[in-house]
Amino acid sequence: MTISTSRAGRAVSGAELGELDKRYVLHSHQRDQRPFRRMIVRGVGSTVWDAEGRELLDMLGGGIWVAQVGHGRRELAEAAAAQITELAHFTSFFEFGNDKSALLAQRLANLAPGDVNRVFYTSGGSEGVDTAIKLARLFHHRRGQTERNWIIARHFGYHGATLGGGTATGIPDMQVGVGPNLPHVEKVTPPYPYHSEMYGGADPTDFLLRELEATIERLGPENVAAMIGESILGGGGVIAPPSDYWPRVRELLTGYGILLIADEVITAFGRTGAWFDSAERGMDADIIVTAKGLTSGYLPLGAVLMRDRVADVMAAGEASFFHGHTYSGHPTACAVALANLDLLENEGLLKRSLEIGDWLRAGLAPAAALPAVGEVRVEGATVGIELVSNPETREPVAPDLALAVADELYENHRVITRNYGPTLVLSPPLVLDDQQAKRASSAIVDVLSRLDVKAGKVNPS
Repeated sequence: MTISTSRAGRAVSGAELGELDKRYVLHSHQRDQRPFRRMIVRGVGSTVWDAEGRELLDMLGGGIWVAQVGHGRRELAEAAAAQITELAHFTSFFEFGNDKSALLAQRLANLAPGDVNRVFYTSGGSEGVDTAIKLARLFHHRRGQTERNWIIARHFGYHGATLGGGTATGIPDMQVGVGPNLPHVEKVTPPYPYHSEMYGGADPTDFLLRELEATIERLGPENVAAMIGESILGGGGVIAPPSDYWPRVRELLTGYGILLIADEVITAFGRTGAWFDSAERGMDADIIVTAKGLTSGYLPLGAVLMRDRVADVMAAGEASFFHGHTYSGHPTACAVALANLDLLENEGLLKRSLEIGDWLRAGLAPAAALPAVGEVRVEGATVGIELVSNPETREPVAPDLALAVADELYENHRVITRNYGPTLVLSPPLVLDDQQAKRASSAIVDVLSRLDVKAGKVNPS
């Protein structure tokens, strides 16, 4: 099928595009044993088409937890075009600013919890996490506590792939072969209620709070700048903590004068049914890192939100926040973000997120009884289906077997999902309708019912 043209005006087929991609593009998480390409070229709502003309249901939000308002929204294209004709870009360094970044900052402050009123713009979540780490360390440094530079993160947490965020990420592969990594980062056990064996029979929150306090005491309270955590573990498999976990963590950190950074790159802007998931779970964060849903992925933009007391220290008197990115506060990206927030609000997509969760919870209920399914976790329009080789011991399947499930869904059901280790993850656009949710659920139940763990394959239908 012909879908594009070259610079010379020659038609380029889907197969040729795939070959060009293989020849010239280095992909994230690329593996040579998967040499094929899936070239996505068009999208409308929750549907996308690949270069071969195949229609696919996007149950991943652009493949990576974005696309809240769906694909092909003319409103966002028009917002970008209008801004580009006025002012495509100008720096936000020093005293320079622009109208759209100021208006967006005001909008975000009005949506954010408590006294989180100040914004620093990035191009994405990884930049945002690095910014948050710098903010936390600098906050203490400028207040005379120069030894406070330790960051506490969690195993299974995901905080991006830059040096700072990649070190804080609790997935060991992220740190292999690229060291030395960022110093003074310590990781603690995450809340993972399904795997109660991690807590030696104790109440999970009690166990985790004892561990966290012991870690702070071992490092020295006077040496710890901040703890960073996702409100729910996203890349770890859509894992929500016990309801008392974050409030008790917050209380403990406050007692030690330690800042709390909420990584809401995935969860903010409606993904779980709220503007900010961290507020719903009692994190009461000092710094909130956002990206993805801010523009629904239409343009790269992130926003690090912070309490006034943090921001005030950054630029007090003769001090400056010696940090920045070329595209911080990009006017076109901010214009798209403003239009995107309008769509989320005017179309009731936060409420729709909860409805999607209800549809998927009902549709996937039969999967919970299958022998290879350990747990089905639904948090708004986000789902994690943990696959196990032994339901009694809860031992996970090999990641490649979960990947085989995602492949089967793509090739034979035309449903796009993704595996994170042994967990199949869904994060569809918030414009998904009930029939699409039923289609996806039915396909997943079908494939999982044919999963042969012992043979390590999906049996044919």
